[in-house]
This record gives sequence, C-alpha cells and structure tokens, in this order.
Amino acid sequence: MRDNEFTKILGWPGYRVFQHEIDETAMTLRLWVRRKRGNRKLICSGCGRKFTEAHDYYQREVRDLPWRKYQTTVIIELYRVCCPECGVKIEKVPQLPGKAPFSKDFEDAVGLACESASVRQVARQLGLAASTVRAIDLRYLQRWSATRRKEPLKQMGVDEIYFGKHMKFITVVSNLETGEPLWFGQDRKQETLDEFFRTQLTENRRKRIEAACVDMWRPFTTSIEQWAPNCRIVYDKFHVLQHANKAIDEVRRAEFFRKGGRMRGVVKGKRWLLLTRWMNLDSQKRQQLNELFALNRRVMKAYLLKESLERLWTYR
Repeated sequence: MRDNEFTKILGWPGYRVFQHEIDETAMTLRLWVRRKRGNRKLICSGCGRKFTEAHDYYQREVRDLPWRKYQTTVIIELYRVCCPECGVKIEKVPQLPGKAPFSKDFEDAVGLACESASVRQVARQLGLAASTVRAIDLRYLQRWSATRRKEPLKQMGVDEIYFGKHMKFITVVSNLETGEPLWFGQDRKQETLDEFFRTQLTENRRKRIEAACVDMWRPFTTSIEQWAPNCRIVYDKFHVLQHANKAIDEVRRAEFFRKGGRMRGVVKGKRWLLLTRWMNLDSQKRQQLNELFALNRRVMKAYLLKESLERLWTYR
C-alpha cells in the first residue's frame, strides 16, 4: 500500500501519512504522520489563540484503533507555539484530547466498550492495565458530559449516602424528571450543598427550580431556601412515614404503661404488627390487629392515621 492510501484509511483531517512500517511477526503497524501542505493554522492549547509560525516541533507516539489484527501506533509531528499569554505551548490537535498516549478514536472505542463490559474484560481484550482503562473511561465520560445537551433543572432531589466510618456521608443531587444524578459532594453539611449551587448552576438556572425533594435534614433546607428562593421544599415519603411510625410506637409504649395487669399483654409484642402496612399483612396478622383494636381505641386511631397519611402520595 502507498502512503496516500494509509492516509485515507487513517482519516485524520489535515494530516497525511508520509512513512509506514509493518512488522508481521509482532503484528504491529507504525504510521508516521505530519500536517498536510497548507495546513499551518496552529492553535494554542492554553488560550485557543491562532498562530501561523511554530516555535519548534517534536514527535509523539500514540496508540490508535487496531487495523484488523495489527496493533497500530501513530507517530505524529506536533508543533509548539510561542504564545504571548501562555508562553511556549503545544498546539491543540483534535485527534489528541490529552497528554495520554492514546488517540481520541481509541479512547472513544474503549469508553463504548466499557458501557457493555467490565473494566477488567476490556483491559484483557486490549492488553492494557485495568487502571489505564478506568482513566480512559473517565476522560471519555468527561468529554461526553461537556458536549451533551443537559435538561433544565426544575425538580431536584437531594439525599445522602453513607460510605462508612472513614468517608461517612456524600451528598447526591439529582434531576427528578430524568432520574439522573447531577452532582456528588463530600459530607452532608450546608456548605456542601452551597458548593453545588455556587459552582454548578447560574443565577438564572437557580431561579427556575420549582421544587426540591429532601429529607428533614435542616442544613439542606437552609441551603435551598438561601440559593433557590422560588423553590418549594417537599419532604420525601420515607422520612415522613418514618416519623409517623415513631408516633405509633410512642402511642403503643404509652398504652403499655397506662394499662395494668392483664391488659398489658394485649399491647405487648405488637410493635412490628403496628409498623407494617395493612395490605402487607396476612389474614392471621390482621386478626391479631383487630383483636388489639377492639380492646384499645387509641392504638387503633394512631394506626388508621398512619394508613391515611400514606394515601397522600397515591390520592387522585
């Protein structure tokens, strides 16, 4: 094959292959690439300023997509420019998104492979370390996140995840309409959520937030009230019913101590029955609750209020 045929197959706009080397024993292909004639628009990788004169140049090796069973390495001539703002900087090349020794096409292929296979499996197939594949996948996701269209944030959810005694909690902010997690922050302080509003949302986007679903953690509600004045705070179902269950347990405990003698045995041992929803009880458990309700109306009223409260989320 001629060099111009390698150029067409490689498909790097503005670059041409001027030398190639095929090792049939090692199953490798090496391509030497430089700019085409007339392609002298150099872009500073620091500030994006354009130049026509180069300071110097050097060669850099990157791994590209394999050609059939041949592992392909591209040796590209890169220029450095003398920028008045950034100093001597390497030129910006679309095919080389970072300092890693891989082309953009190769990293995109690795990122797509990680969507349907484990990191270790992808690493074995490509002959890379698992840590290298993770780093490539992270850069791929960062480029994808920077270029994709993001849905407007109107309904947000804020919650925390417990990560053990060392890291303890991380705060998770999500878009409730799309079900997508948007941001993670260490700890669950007010300053943690303040950082999300300050760094991730503009003032106009903060004003467009209509509702936020949170638990009853005061630092979260304080931060939302400060940064999103038009946002209505909605407490999530789990924590509301958790308080209702605590109230039922307090009524049960109070009735246990209020009753004396034989009547204590009616209330004793019924805690988990009272905390379980009526629809989740079998006929035997329901019969036990009916016997308890016939003898103690206060416990019955507390249970009925808890069941009625739960219907708020399904009422039409």
